[in-house]
Amino acid sequence: MDGGGGQLFSVDPLERQAARGHGAVTSMAAGSDVIVLGTSRGWLVRHDYTFEDAHDLDLGSGRSGDHSVHRVFLDPGGKHCVATVVHPGGAETYYHHARWPRPKPLPRLRGLLVNAVAWNRQSITEASTKEVILGTESGQIFEMAVDEADKREKYVKPLFQLTEQREGIKDLQMETAVVGNSTRYYVMAVTPTRLYSFTGIGSLETVFTSYSDRAIHFMELPGEIPNSELHFFIKQRRAKHFGWLSGSGIYHGELNFGAQHSSTSGDENFVENKGFFDYSKLGDSGTKPRSFALSEFHFLLLIGDKIKVVNRISQQMVEELVVDNTPETSRGIIGLCSDASTGLFYAYDESSIFQISTSDEGRDMWQVYLDMNHYAAALSHCRNPFQRDRVYLVQADAAFAAKEHFIAASFYAKMNYILSFEEISLKFISIGEQDALRTFLLRRLDNLTKDDKMQITMISTWATELYLDKINRLLLEDSTGSTTNSVAEPNSSEYRSIVNEFRAFLSDSKDVLDEATTMRLLESYGRVDELVYFAGLKEQYEIVVHHYIQQGEARKALEVLQRRNVPVDLVYKFAPDLIMLDAYETVESWMMVRNKLNPGKLIPAMMRYVSEPHAKNETHEVIKYLEFCVKDLENKDPGVHNLLLSLYAKKEDESQLLQFLDTKFGKGQTNGPEFFYDPKYALRLCLQEKRMRACVRIYSMMSMHEEAVALALKVDLELAKAEADKVEDDEELRKKLWLKVAKHVIEQEKGVKRENIKKAIEFLSETNNLLKVEDILPFFPDFVLIDDFKEISQPFILPGESDEKASWDIKPQPTPQKILPMTMSI
Repeated sequence: MDGGGGQLFSVDPLERQAARGHGAVTSMAAGSDVIVLGTSRGWLVRHDYTFEDAHDLDLGSGRSGDHSVHRVFLDPGGKHCVATVVHPGGAETYYHHARWPRPKPLPRLRGLLVNAVAWNRQSITEASTKEVILGTESGQIFEMAVDEADKREKYVKPLFQLTEQREGIKDLQMETAVVGNSTRYYVMAVTPTRLYSFTGIGSLETVFTSYSDRAIHFMELPGEIPNSELHFFIKQRRAKHFGWLSGSGIYHGELNFGAQHSSTSGDENFVENKGFFDYSKLGDSGTKPRSFALSEFHFLLLIGDKIKVVNRISQQMVEELVVDNTPETSRGIIGLCSDASTGLFYAYDESSIFQISTSDEGRDMWQVYLDMNHYAAALSHCRNPFQRDRVYLVQADAAFAAKEHFIAASFYAKMNYILSFEEISLKFISIGEQDALRTFLLRRLDNLTKDDKMQITMISTWATELYLDKINRLLLEDSTGSTTNSVAEPNSSEYRSIVNEFRAFLSDSKDVLDEATTMRLLESYGRVDELVYFAGLKEQYEIVVHHYIQQGEARKALEVLQRRNVPVDLVYKFAPDLIMLDAYETVESWMMVRNKLNPGKLIPAMMRYVSEPHAKNETHEVIKYLEFCVKDLENKDPGVHNLLLSLYAKKEDESQLLQFLDTKFGKGQTNGPEFFYDPKYALRLCLQEKRMRACVRIYSMMSMHEEAVALALKVDLELAKAEADKVEDDEELRKKLWLKVAKHVIEQEKGVKRENIKKAIEFLSETNNLLKVEDILPFFPDFVLIDDFKEISQPFILPGESDEKASWDIKPQPTPQKILPMTMSI
């Protein structure tokens, strides 16, 4: 039974003297707040409730005798009317338009008793009926069209004739649907015992012609009834379902005109969810309805002077309406009809019209569907959250009773009012269903809004603990060997599945979980990997990097540090550990970010790395990075340059060190230095490492030329000469440096006197006239025999002078065989 809340339908008198003195009402039709009545004296009475107007239309044309209106038909728009009159001479059919003063006969239908008319609701206009289908008592179906301007029928075509079982067509309905560029017609016709269905694409004529060579689809039911009726329920100008008042009961079903499911006969099966209501359920000793109407959810059955309302879905009688008709009415209520455009229903007797209306006939349909366990339909008809909770509760309790706890959890989670969160949680806790409880919490989170921040955080934290408990239980089962099925090893599918699900949950809930609480939970359960994962989600990168370093996974740590939103200070903080863990990957990472790092802040890490022993042929990663900074990034930091210089100084091969000293990295900069390292530090370092050639270069760069030449003389004479020759703008200093070299050369010669003197004289040629013989004579030994000089007194030609000009002038002294310092003239 439907729920309470007052009656669904009500019936009230609308017109007491509806025929306006033109006899008894015999037939009625309605559309768009217009009602047309046919009377026993051959009149049509048109009531237009939009304008509160009424018109009397005489179909008898003044003829005397009996000429009662057999049936009257009105289109859904209330403009076009067809009526059939029966008189002693036969039957006459008329057409009337709302704007006409009087109806016009349709001569081509003369003699045909028209029982049914089906309008094409999709095509009809105010000016034209378009195609109309008519059914006759002789079992014929015709097509007709009338244009208001023509004042007569455009055509009348015979479409079909029932031959197998000759019965009258009692009612007709038609619907159309667009298929590509064509129209598909759906036609249903009823006789006292059969319901026929026709369908096809093209025109009505081609559709019915096609049944000459294919089977006709029909439903046959036994029994007799005063009037076989067929009604479509129309919503938004489309037929949604149908009902046939047959001799056995009401055959009904849903209409799906978009269905493309063809039956074996070629007909489209556009009827779905068929049903049958047996009159025996009415409990009236086999009394059959005289007429019926079809609403969205109910059948309105006219039995005597009462209208019984039966729910179409549950097939239960829900109401009984008593029509307050006048006592003097002899026949009682004649029939029911409906106005598809307004949703109103009418009952009529010989003199009066009664309006049947409903304010909300679908208000209890959620309960009807729920009682039938049609949960999806019940939910679609719920009007408020409390009704929806009732549906969810029934589903949840049913699943819980069947021990389908996960399904129950999902339904309980959707409830907001009937059961509290605590009551539902206790249901699962009391039976030890931790997994189902977790499912309930997760589904409850899905159904909460962003405004429920506190509840979301609380439930999310609880769900986190349940996940951790589940993971630990799997590990515990594995360690105790209590599982009888698959072993829950760390790599088992169940274990990995729950861990992956947990991580996905952490990712989804990272913004609602309390950071400190969650991290404490993860730590207390020993889930380090998940702790690191969550820390990454919360951008606690220090924890993540520290974990990867502890695990020896330098590359993963570096990948974290390379993320855009990671503070650069973390790169400096973890640089010492990372370079010791994997120097190659660390340096490659530093080089990848290029100018984002300050190399000076990485010096402590690099110093730690270089302090450790390394294989002799190992690629020195710090040198690689420093060279990248100096050469590619043009770094000016003295610390960087000093460190690179110190690493070069430690190498046995001095070539890189000398090349570095010779390269002017600051060259070309306005008012800038030629180099960025500290020369004093460099000198101390090179002296300490005994890199003498480098020391010579540094002395030279520091303009300490005397020291440079003095040191060079200890290393390489040619180097000393080169250093002496570098001084170009100070002639006196240059001469002084060359004299140092000359003195060294003379003192180092250990050959015979003749050769010593000869080599000294040859050395003078390298000075480019800077030194003369008299400059170097003091460097010879104190006593030189005259005979020794006589032996080398051959002319000596200086570069650029002629032979005639070169001569020795040695003045003999009276002293013993010893020559004191001499002079030489050239």
